[in-house]
Amino acid sequence: MLERYGHGGDLRTAEECFGLPSSSFLDYSSNMNPLGPPDAVREVLAQYTALIDRYPDPVARRLCTMLSQRHAIEEGAILIGNGAAELIDLVVRATRPEAAAVAVPCFSEYGDAIRKTGAALYEGPLYETEQFRLNKRWVEESLKRSNAKLYMVGSPNNPTGALIEPARVYELLDSGATVVVDEAFMDFVPEEERYSLVREAAQNRNLYVVRSMTKFYSIPGIRLGYIIGHPDSLAELSRLQVPWSVNSLAQSIGEAVLGDEAFAQASLRWLQEERPWLSRELEALGFRVYPGETNYLLLRLPDGCGLSSAELQRAMGAKGVLIRDGSHFPGLNGRYIRVAVKLREQNARLVDALRTSMSMSEQEGK
Repeated sequence: MLERYGHGGDLRTAEECFGLPSSSFLDYSSNMNPLGPPDAVREVLAQYTALIDRYPDPVARRLCTMLSQRHAIEEGAILIGNGAAELIDLVVRATRPEAAAVAVPCFSEYGDAIRKTGAALYEGPLYETEQFRLNKRWVEESLKRSNAKLYMVGSPNNPTGALIEPARVYELLDSGATVVVDEAFMDFVPEEERYSLVREAAQNRNLYVVRSMTKFYSIPGIRLGYIIGHPDSLAELSRLQVPWSVNSLAQSIGEAVLGDEAFAQASLRWLQEERPWLSRELEALGFRVYPGETNYLLLRLPDGCGLSSAELQRAMGAKGVLIRDGSHFPGLNGRYIRVAVKLREQNARLVDALRTSMSMSEQEGK
């Protein structure tokens, strides 16, 4: 299976599964901004040989300064990490909960990080009938059933793309629990100021916000993310962090891309046009497309489709198009897939490959 190691974007596994060179795949299994990386990344790479013989800044001070200015928070409320995954792991280790809760379907690394500490894990279901929204009902049920001291949720959630109203997070905080909000895809949201809890996290000892820089700027090969929290809370995370966690190349790229406002605005314009177009095309094929705000779509297979998500993934992979099998997300089954949103020509190829794959299945079933 493509998700052998729990993620999309694994081109080496794709080569082994489908017998095609990695360069030939159109990868819809990972969610990178197709407009990136920004030109500034190439400029950094061209100059980096002059810096490679020096140690990186152990606390990424320049990048912290730039992020503090962007979010209007103090520098001490920011900790830079080797991608969001490291920071998710750090915050669970630092808070050491006896019981924790997640909202499923969700990013599988939340549960993985919690299980590593030996904490009891409650997986509170999000309901398809409610379009997988984390609503007041979910909060009430989780507070009643989980006994959780730590809640970890995504906004926008992965794989649904749904945002969380800040009021729901405050309700969880009012219970006395610690809440971690994963905002890895928040850069794609035009109404970021309404939904992001970055400024609140900088002042609240029980709230953390995790952000990723790899998705929006399309630099997954350079692991880079940051977490926002009260400075006193971040001190424990910093103590647990491996020294030199963030290399100098990642720091330099982060500094370069943050100033590219033209790239950010172009990315928002692209998504506002392309996501609705792709959604309409997929609905015309019979898929149910769930509402969301990000550069990926959660889809339920057409009722008449004789393929499972795993079988459709294999059929698409043989055509050189990679998709996510939704059954590998906690809380979903073999009737769901997740696809990225890319450029129009690529999206048209995705739609054609899905149409062909499902048509061939129908013919074989007759």
